[in-house]
Amino acid sequence: MDDLWITEDVQKMLSKAKHQPETLSALLYAFSLMREAGITPTELQTVILTNHLSEMVDRSLTGERLSDVDPAMFAGVSEEALAIADKLVEHIGNLAESEKYVISIHFETAKNN
Repeated sequence: MDDLWITEDVQKMLSKAKHQPETLSALLYAFSLMREAGITPTELQTVILTNHLSEMVDRSLTGERLSDVDPAMFAGVSEEALAIADKLVEHIGNLAESEKYVISIHFETAKNN
């Protein structure tokens, strides 16, 4: 199923990533978490997620920190989407707590397809 999600546009996004192997690893991990949850993103959602993961991986490796966010702003995000986001942030490592909230929107949106 992962091969179906890695379309030509996703491959183009991956080729632009500064840290291609790490970004692909994060993307495949995100796919496995979504598959376990029965979430199937659209092609556009997958392209956008790939871009976001590329930026997250870069921040993880450079030590750059995303600004703090107010968790209350994400009150409408399901526990399921937050749990996937939390596992992904843990998988990538060396990221600010706010990353979990920001990336969770991708999973919530795909969940609502």
